[in-house]
Amino acid sequence: MLSDVPGRPKGEILRRALRHWAFVLPGAGQEAMGAEDRLVLQWVAKASRPLVDLHDPVLARDVLESLRRKLDGGEAAVETMRRKRKVLVHALHYAVERGELGSHPLAKIRWGVPKPANVVDPRVVVNPYQARDLLSAVSYVGGYRRARGRRLVGFFAGMYYAGLRPEEAVAAALPDCRLPRTGWGRLIVHRTRPQAGRRWTDTGEYHDDRGLKNRPPGDTRVVPLPPYLVALWREHVATFGTADDGRLFFSESGRILTYATYHRVWHEARDLALPPALTSTPLAKRPYDLRHSALSTWLCAGADPAEVAQRAGNSVEVLLSRYAECLYDRQSINNQRIDGLLSASTSRPNRTRHEEASTLLGTGSGDLDSGESGHGGRS
Repeated sequence: MLSDVPGRPKGEILRRALRHWAFVLPGAGQEAMGAEDRLVLQWVAKASRPLVDLHDPVLARDVLESLRRKLDGGEAAVETMRRKRKVLVHALHYAVERGELGSHPLAKIRWGVPKPANVVDPRVVVNPYQARDLLSAVSYVGGYRRARGRRLVGFFAGMYYAGLRPEEAVAAALPDCRLPRTGWGRLIVHRTRPQAGRRWTDTGEYHDDRGLKNRPPGDTRVVPLPPYLVALWREHVATFGTADDGRLFFSESGRILTYATYHRVWHEARDLALPPALTSTPLAKRPYDLRHSALSTWLCAGADPAEVAQRAGNSVEVLLSRYAECLYDRQSINNQRIDGLLSASTSRPNRTRHEEASTLLGTGSGDLDSGESGHGGRS
């Protein structure tokens, strides 16, 4: 949507000016715009094509095709395409509402995004033994005194044993927990702290303060905590305490955990815990895969899908459709049952055809020999 006007800035400088100044509202205490960015935006104002040009189907298709590409020219992920297309469509609807456009210019363009793969890849799911090894390896990251990894063991354990999303684990606070000395505990989840960046939050902080995903404001979710996780969290509080607002997990300086912080620890722990043959595979490649592993484990254990969906904050339909291919334990159980039946049939001693017929007819061989069944029995 930019014409060939002389003085076009380099791509990196152009994107920086648009991202930092054109696409966000100035926040409180934000620094003044630099001279270079101001000149770039002046050039953009001159070079920007009017929205009515999008009624040209050639240009409209070019704009849509650009949503497929990354900066390096490769193809973007399907979810990225879908998100960008949704933003573009809504922006143009808003332009129609404002009278900038008479009709939606993309309505007549037959262009779609590939259907996303909503099923979780079973290769990312870890079994309970692998999960224990990974959590143990986390405690060795960064040394004992600095405790860069030790203070995150409970964070990752909450994702595996309670099925928490990362933004839910970041916001977990002691006042919302019940951590008894023995038995199961519980966590009332009502708050998330997703990371967005200072320029993209109303408060100017790195993290937003939101409610539950896809839930109305003020909604809550009760998540049972198994005894092993309760013991881990109790030990964590005794060792590191809580943040000023009661959060269980925080950085060494007391701040909210950032995406980069726990991802670095996770990748280091993964290299420590997994054998070389598995480090190059998708197995538990991201911290979020711990949640996938949790939900898969619960379903494989035979838990009621409605209860699993309630704990996870999903619908039953989404749960079963996303994790259908991850139920590897159920496949093993059914394989064992089939194998047992086949083994039993091949291990019986050979019997005469007369005995097999007697078994199928529900009569003993003596009945047939005696002739008491008559001609019907013999047939």
